[in-house]
Amino acid sequence: MPDSTAPDQAEAIQAVPTDASPTDAVASAAVASAAGVSPERSSTFSVTDRPGPAVLVLEDGRRFVGRRYGSEGQTLGEIVFATGMTGYQETLTDPSYAGQIVLMTAPHVGNTGMNDEDMESRQLWVAGFIVREPARIASNHRATRTLDDDLEANGVVGISGIDTRAITRHIRSKGAMKSGIFSGDLFGLSDSEQLERVLSGAAMRGRNLSFEVSTVEPFSIPAQGERIGSVAVLDLGVKTSTLTYLAERGFEVLVLPQSVTAEHVLSLKPSALFFSNGPGDPAASDAHVTLLQEVLRAGIPYFGICFGNQLLGRALGFRTYKLPFGHRGINQPVLDKTTGRVEITSQNHGFAVDMPIEGIHDSRAGFGRVEVSHYSLNDQVVEGIRCLDINAFSVQYHPEAASGPHDANHLFDRFRDVVLASQHGTAGETK
Repeated sequence: MPDSTAPDQAEAIQAVPTDASPTDAVASAAVASAAGVSPERSSTFSVTDRPGPAVLVLEDGRRFVGRRYGSEGQTLGEIVFATGMTGYQETLTDPSYAGQIVLMTAPHVGNTGMNDEDMESRQLWVAGFIVREPARIASNHRATRTLDDDLEANGVVGISGIDTRAITRHIRSKGAMKSGIFSGDLFGLSDSEQLERVLSGAAMRGRNLSFEVSTVEPFSIPAQGERIGSVAVLDLGVKTSTLTYLAERGFEVLVLPQSVTAEHVLSLKPSALFFSNGPGDPAASDAHVTLLQEVLRAGIPYFGICFGNQLLGRALGFRTYKLPFGHRGINQPVLDKTTGRVEITSQNHGFAVDMPIEGIHDSRAGFGRVEVSHYSLNDQVVEGIRCLDINAFSVQYHPEAASGPHDANHLFDRFRDVVLASQHGTAGETK
């Protein structure tokens, strides 16, 4: 098991050479050509370019000096780490990362560039981005632009060339915390001024971010193949692939803004309700909990993922709590208690439902019997909830797996089967 002791150094400084030979530009073009990348796709970045200095400041005073990556300026947010070796584009465009500065533990990031097909939403949502070694040239036939291009276009302030392993160990030991990245003129602020700005930033606990990431106007996606009904999707930060998987199961997908009321949802007469993933603290989303309770009392089947799992837990009368450093990566082992199978899952959550993982429990909100259906094999955190007396279930991880393994993709099939069973009058336990 890796050593979880925090690093001793209070500052990690990476030296970046300021000199470059006249042949570096030629070498850069040769590398792009050998990788089969067009000059347009290799961006305007040259190895003769040396980004200016940048500094990462943590709320406990630790400082890590490196080089600017992406846009120049200041950004504040909760620092978290993601352990995926691949899938950085899906991570960057996942609305669940809103308000967070994401550190990639993989040492090389950017190799495969960016494309339109793998976008999980309309933009990059991370508050900031941290990498060890940025790959400036995209070497993939699907790439239409570089990661540098998208970071600049979306105004994402980042930093590279710092000891990401040391920072990860520190977060794992001390927990996620406020942080800030400063570059350009703001790099020259005094240490105390930078730290003061970091400490003034908003904490994730108690924060409602749904309104920042949700669609403003409702829209619909037609069912693919035979239509089995409609599903009302509350957009709390939904990903594109999730909507695609629902449509592929025969649902007409009705995507609704997070501000919608239960009365409006019920007026649509949906076959089912779906709560998506999303950022923020579920304890700050009482309106969504109330909406869910009213729809459940109307007998409409429910499926929730990630944030939707936490909101189901609260709707059933259980509390949620903040994890020390969360689960973020595409290799998280989860036990499905119903089948006894272990699934390797894609996860991104900093909060969890507080419920004993063994036994059957009574809903404190009057929804009958409830049990934990899945839990993490790393730390026994609740990863799924199953209601035994109503048609409602949820998982804490991402069955759409964008990016990540597809072990849990069958949950969309289970949701379809639950809805079909309810239409035929066989409501009850969700198998």
